[in-house]
Amino acid sequence: MIPSHPSYWLDPLGCAKNQVDAETMMAVLGAAGWTAAKGPGEADLIIVNSCGFIESAKRESIAAVIGYRRDYPRSKILLAGCLARRYAGDLAESLTEADGFLASADPGAAAEAAAAALEGRRIVTSTAGAAFAGMAPGDRPLLSLPGSAYVKIAEGCDNHCSFCAIPLIRGPLRSRPPAAVYAECKRLLERGVRELCLVGQDLASWGRDLGYAGGSGLAALLEELASLEGSFWLRLLYLHPDSFPPSLLDLCQKDRRLLPYFDIPFQHASASLLRAMNRRGSAEAYLDLIGSIRSALPDSAIRSTFLTGFPGETEEDFHRLLDFQERAELDWAGVFTYSREEGTAAWSMKGRIAKKLALARKREIEERQLPITERRMERFVGRETEVLVEEKVEGEEGLYLGRLPCQAPEVDGSAVISADGTVAPGALLPGRIFARAGIDLEVRV
Repeated sequence: MIPSHPSYWLDPLGCAKNQVDAETMMAVLGAAGWTAAKGPGEADLIIVNSCGFIESAKRESIAAVIGYRRDYPRSKILLAGCLARRYAGDLAESLTEADGFLASADPGAAAEAAAAALEGRRIVTSTAGAAFAGMAPGDRPLLSLPGSAYVKIAEGCDNHCSFCAIPLIRGPLRSRPPAAVYAECKRLLERGVRELCLVGQDLASWGRDLGYAGGSGLAALLEELASLEGSFWLRLLYLHPDSFPPSLLDLCQKDRRLLPYFDIPFQHASASLLRAMNRRGSAEAYLDLIGSIRSALPDSAIRSTFLTGFPGETEEDFHRLLDFQERAELDWAGVFTYSREEGTAAWSMKGRIAKKLALARKREIEERQLPITERRMERFVGRETEVLVEEKVEGEEGLYLGRLPCQAPEVDGSAVISADGTVAPGALLPGRIFARAGIDLEVRV
């Protein structure tokens, strides 16, 4: 018997782009009469919003489905997200623990898939569909901490890095219409959001499919968003280094609300490996880019990712990467080991690196990065700044956690905030950085 007011519980695995999809699904289900349960044990339907980017994420997503089936045998389970998009046909046969698969590029199809699962119809939605057809407006539920929201401005990617399965999962670049981006940002600001994090596989490519040349599309979009009124932060996440738009630096200088925070995945510094990755850059070109950013914006923060263990990576290649890491002095860096993904150009490459060696190289990069990040954060001590308050520290009077312009959600350090009296999570306040504690910064407001 189907309940008159069915309930769901959503497990939002994966990246920021997956989180926007999860929020959109929640809005669509709410409009269709579903209610959000307080936990999986109280839900008629459990939705696993999976990630399928690398092997470890795939295993985590499948393990989540199996675990929910074991722990909540009476609930229906729907697998959504990237893993469902890429492998729904295969998983429909092998992953019998799932009661349905939302494989559509349109998260707005969630209501159809959820109803089918609840009715006992084990369906696989089509992988086709318009990328933004089901996008909820700025009124959608937010899974982020108070004061912050992700805004997806593009879907898919045309870069075709040889190690990356994103084009296989999410397809080619589709830029979201600027009017829709503007309307969502405006509504989020009206709701009290103070940090708009623009996300996509490569923001630097936004607008190419709409007729913009080079990086002019992103600049045009940002100029339009700059017409929004009020005090807020606009943060850009994920800019491909080979197409970084120089005009971005001028825009940051003109409007302090456009944060000088740049998430640029360099991946490596060996010329031969970069070519094998289908990337055009070089260590010197990337160092020049970093120099240009810091010359124009001395307070800028640069985050990057490094990929080690790629097929053919020699000791010489690895030491080139270590040398680049020292010379670049990045504020933040994440490190990943290569994951062999079927369908990518790197799948059949020779010279595979042992996992143990790749992990050892990853640990060495991480160990070298810690003192670099600490040095980079030290330069902010004594500065006046804005700080976004996120949550109160339980049991500590006047102590809060939040973030500064140099800290992106979830991946960087935190701001430890001392306040006289009570402040509201989600508030954007003036403050002064008075100390560094490891990679965190201490702020008084």
